[in-house]
Amino acid sequence: MCKVFAEQDPQGYRQINRSVRIGGHSTSIQLEATFWKLLDEIAESQNMTTPRFISTLYDEALQAQGEIPNFASMLRTTCALYLRGVRACAETVVGKNQTLIGEHAA
Repeated sequence: MCKVFAEQDPQGYRQINRSVRIGGHSTSIQLEATFWKLLDEIAESQNMTTPRFISTLYDEALQAQGEIPNFASMLRTTCALYLRGVRACAETVVGKNQTLIGEHAA
């Protein structure tokens, strides 16, 4: 097994609870420390606080999907997409047409 995975710092997968306000209600979200660090980074890249980013993401996902069966899992996959290079709502110019990239990016 790869040492980088097997010997990782346990602090990275320590569970952390944070209280956030979503849809006007205060709720607690439990994620591993590494995911919270990534969400902080993503929020900063969007010029938002982490609670504001999470609330905005929730609202937009609810509007797009109609329901969110497991929001904590969605936050984890958001981090995975971010690490893979997907930038939500990043503008790009393709030829002469300007388009928004949401779900797919390289």
